[in-house]
Amino acid sequence: MHYTCPLCKTENKIDVDFQITEYICRSCSNLIDIDKNTSTKVVKKPVENVVLEIGQKGIINHIEYNIVGIVIRKYGTSIFWREYFLKDYKGNDAFLSESDGHWVFLHSINGMDVKKKLNGKAAELHGRNYRWYETTECYIHAASGFFEDRLDFGLATYREYVNATQMISQEQSKGSNEYFFGRHISKHKVKKAFHIQNLPNYSGVGIIQPFYFNFRQTINVMAITALLICLVQLYVVTSRTNKSVFEQEINFADVKDKEMVSKSFELSGGSAPLKVDVSSNVDNSWANVGLSLVNENTNEIAYTSKDIEEYHGYEDGENWSEGSKSSEFNFCGVAPGKYHFLISAEKESNISDPFKSGYQVDNGNYSVIQDGRGYFYMKDNKTSQITTYSDKVILKNELTGMNLIKEPKEVQKMDSILFYAVPTEYNYVVNSDTNPTVKIKAEWLPVSFWNFAIVIILLIIFVGACYLGKRIFESSKWLNSSNSPYPQS
Repeated sequence: MHYTCPLCKTENKIDVDFQITEYICRSCSNLIDIDKNTSTKVVKKPVENVVLEIGQKGIINHIEYNIVGIVIRKYGTSIFWREYFLKDYKGNDAFLSESDGHWVFLHSINGMDVKKKLNGKAAELHGRNYRWYETTECYIHAASGFFEDRLDFGLATYREYVNATQMISQEQSKGSNEYFFGRHISKHKVKKAFHIQNLPNYSGVGIIQPFYFNFRQTINVMAITALLICLVQLYVVTSRTNKSVFEQEINFADVKDKEMVSKSFELSGGSAPLKVDVSSNVDNSWANVGLSLVNENTNEIAYTSKDIEEYHGYEDGENWSEGSKSSEFNFCGVAPGKYHFLISAEKESNISDPFKSGYQVDNGNYSVIQDGRGYFYMKDNKTSQITTYSDKVILKNELTGMNLIKEPKEVQKMDSILFYAVPTEYNYVVNSDTNPTVKIKAEWLPVSFWNFAIVIILLIIFVGACYLGKRIFESSKWLNSSNSPYPQS
């Protein structure tokens, strides 16, 4: 269809087939009465944030629409919104309304289907209730396009009812009373429908704008997630109990300046803490244990070092003590698998050790000293056990019998070393080491409830934050309403 403006002779075309009553010339902006082919008035061109054009086509909900008219309505002195009149190929009407970047897709409905309630404070449509939002008086500020009905440039009243992302809009002017049903439509959908890039930016919250995500669906997902976490925690807890997985007493001498590799042990079930207890008979002294937990499946190593200290005394008439002969710590979140320990340890000796300067048997396992009285003392360097000999011949026979020295050269060498090298000023009195060992015990604890509790608490906090955010969002949506369900400060 095309029409030639009787004033400026501009041809106005539209690719639709419906009965046109009047149109606005795209060149001179005169409103042309089709029957009389004369101008009735000059209309302001719509330019404020208008992003669609007359004749532009787009597909919404699988139906192709053609934009046949654009009307900008004005409320007060500075509030505008845009209405785009659409026609499908069957001639059915639809409307796109945009205000502050928020879009609504509307269709005409039968006013008889709308039932007013509560003195107009609510309306019902097809069994669904809508709350009255606001009543607005406005007029046409600018327009363009082709119109089936005559445009009314007088004062019109819009009464809007809202339920979530749906609305009923009642338009009254000069005895005309029309109803429209609208749904929120996203900017993305409008862009995709009409193949345009730039749309007006959002400002505030639209009266039927949806929350940023489906709150009810989120609650369901969180509830299912919490249930699954509870079931997993229940399974892990019921499938395991406490058990001792490692226990060994280590001689300090065996790990002097080196690490000991422990026997392997297996951990099965869910990840849980591995509690380690270390103890030694320290007395006014200290000991230190270095422990590396090695995962034999992944070769991952977790290392820790722990001091054991115990001191006591008497001062100012009072006994005092501090520290302990034992200490415990956890390897947290240990996964199931096969493990072993690398153990190192050292201590502060509580006795002076003259054997360090004594005669060392060739294999290094024994040390011998002689005191000023002629007694000989042999120390087992591994167990710290000390044996006393009153005669050198007996000592030599003992060493020979243990295959530690052999006749004749080694015995002569020993005689020479004992005579020349062993100091005699120690006056050594036999005494044993009070803490020759450190005891290490590891226990596989039950699955910790901390991680479970933290996850559940975080889920609750997340749901609570979502609820609070949605309430603030909905309260903002009703900020300009005279019938807000939310208290307004």
